[in-house]
Amino acid sequence: MAFPPEIDQLLKEADQSMRKSVAYLEGELAKLRAGRVSPDLVEEIRVEYYGSVLPIKQIASVSVRDARTLVIRPWDKNALESIEKAILSADLGVNPSNDGEQVILAFPPLSEETRRTLVKKAHQLGEQARVAIRNIRREILDQLRKLKKEGFPEDLIHRAEQDLQKTTDRYIEEVEKHVNAKEKDILTI
Repeated sequence: MAFPPEIDQLLKEADQSMRKSVAYLEGELAKLRAGRVSPDLVEEIRVEYYGSVLPIKQIASVSVRDARTLVIRPWDKNALESIEKAILSADLGVNPSNDGEQVILAFPPLSEETRRTLVKKAHQLGEQARVAIRNIRREILDQLRKLKKEGFPEDLIHRAEQDLQKTTDRYIEEVEKHVNAKEKDILTI
């Protein structure tokens, strides 16, 4: 049995918002360095470029040379110095080198302590995503209760709440899956 449009809209809204929370988590986890470097580590770093502040990916190409080296090749050589400054201020734990054509980032191997810190950070990001998902659930539950006061049948609201809980559980499980995969990736030497 389908829900009335008001309830259906609330459930769709919850699903979309929870999906966005998981997508945000995926993006943040991609920025955490594991065994191999990834362009995601630097692409969003903001660089001052001719009076504008832009992410690196809009003014340069970022490629992986090997498991621990990134190469940033700006389309305009005048941006080299600005890119170096932005990377230094982003505190990635690496000193950029510039050969006049490109910026080279040689990342040191991860120590056991650094790996543990990164795993802790991944778990913190996971917890933030879980809290965001639960907050979305709470907001939708409040709106469902308002509909109940407006005269919607109690059994219909109860079914909608159960649907909402299933959606919440599914996205919380997805968060766990992403965090556990990142933890495994970080701890793999």
